[in-house]
Order: sequence, then C-alpha cells, then structure tokens
Amino acid sequence: MRIAVGSDERTPLTDMVIEELRQRGHELILFGPLAEDDPETDWPLTSRKVAEAVASGHADEGIVFCWTGTGASIAANKVPGVRAALCHDAETARGARIWNHANVLALSLRLTSEAVAKEILDAWFQTPFSDDEWNLTQIERIRQMEAHYAATRTPEA
Repeated sequence: MRIAVGSDERTPLTDMVIEELRQRGHELILFGPLAEDDPETDWPLTSRKVAEAVASGHADEGIVFCWTGTGASIAANKVPGVRAALCHDAETARGARIWNHANVLALSLRLTSEAVAKEILDAWFQTPFSDDEWNLTQIERIRQMEAHYAATRTPEA
C-alpha cells in the first residue's frame, strides 16, 4: 500500500511510525520535515499535501501529525474525498475505519506514545471499512455534503 505521511516537525514518534510502516511493507510518500526535499513546515500545508495525495489516488491512505493532531485533521478534511480521523487510541482508530471509512489517520505529536501509536496502526490496518447499507448511506451523505459545498463555494479573490 502507498501511504502519504506528513508532519510539521520530525520527532522520535514520526521516525518510529515511518520505520513501522516500512517494516510492514508500505511504500511511503513523505512531506514536510519528514521528506528530504520538501521545504514546507506548516501543518496546514503538509496536511494538505497528504490529503491531496490520497484524494487524487496517488496514495492509498495518509497519516498526518501536528502537536495536538487537531489542526492536521482539520486541514486534511478540507480536501474533498478525505475523511481524516484524529485517533488517540486503537478503539477510536477501529471505529473510524468501520463507521467513517477514514482514509487519513491524524496523530498528536504531544499525546501519542510509541506503544500506543503501534496499537493504533495495528487497528487501522487490520480493520476494513464496513459495507453494510447503513454505513454506506452515511458515507454517501458525506459525499453529498462535499459536493454541495463545492458547488456553492465562492472563488477566492
């Protein structure tokens, strides 16, 4: 699987997650300080790059980081087709995959320990999207909201 990963800073947690993803056999596309050639260091910009990679199909899924994880998830969710979930534990990651079909994982650099990050990654990759009618209806409602707001958005000046 090809995974886009971005952060506004490189930390022991980001390094551990990158190494863990590589050990699991994933191909990585890195953004921000995690990449050798990306000058962007602001969380809105690195999160947008990850989200755009996922939305365009260049990456299958994404992982974004910032100090709390909140800003990174907000920024990623501005890109249509992205369903970013801020997860502080494995059960939240499992639910985000099942019910929300989350395709971008947001993690807090401040709060997430390496042990918990590993548990979150296990849950994330082991949990498939639900394909029951109710859940599919909810995801379609999200797509309709995206289409509505894209159609009514005023171009920037």
